[in-house]
Amino acid sequence: MNLKEVLLKPIFKGNPITVLVLGICSSLAVTVQLKGACVMALSVTVVTGLSSFVCSLLRNSIPNRIRIIVQLVVVSLMVILVDQVLKAYAYSISKTLSVYVGLIITNCIVMGRIEAFALGNKPIPSLLDGLANGVGYGLILVVVAFFRELLGSGTLFGFRIIPESFYEAGYMDNGLIILPPMALILLGIIVWIQRSVQKDLQEEE
Repeated sequence: MNLKEVLLKPIFKGNPITVLVLGICSSLAVTVQLKGACVMALSVTVVTGLSSFVCSLLRNSIPNRIRIIVQLVVVSLMVILVDQVLKAYAYSISKTLSVYVGLIITNCIVMGRIEAFALGNKPIPSLLDGLANGVGYGLILVVVAFFRELLGSGTLFGFRIIPESFYEAGYMDNGLIILPPMALILLGIIVWIQRSVQKDLQEEE
């Protein structure tokens, strides 16, 4: 697999959320507001990239019987570092995301890329693979959060987008779209659109 494919496949044809159906839970928890979704996307990207890089460096020295434990230690360390950086430089967002940053440790994408790619490839391709999967994951989160915040609150990044005149004319924010089930519905629409465009993703009957 060349580096171009490593970088592009997780974003489009092999997206971890819409194709591999990993990391779905995050779409329920952190996509009510676009700011939180962007921070979570960046956090997962950094954790996935660095964890894959470190595990690839250690791949030849990790005994097979304890490899999962070593991977968890590496991922936990990266998550703690990211969490501390957020608390130091973006405390309000860190408080909003609450425990969800810590739960990156349990994100299937992080461990999945270490097992599927980093343990069998060199550090730089592993770093790129981790970053690309994080970007693919984050792209879906941002798209879902864009529509949920815009239609549910009339804002983007906390700034009013829908004019007050619309509300005066009778427009109302859609309270249903900020509920967790709507995140799954939006994800379903995205999956449907992608599989309609990419025919090779459709299951053969």
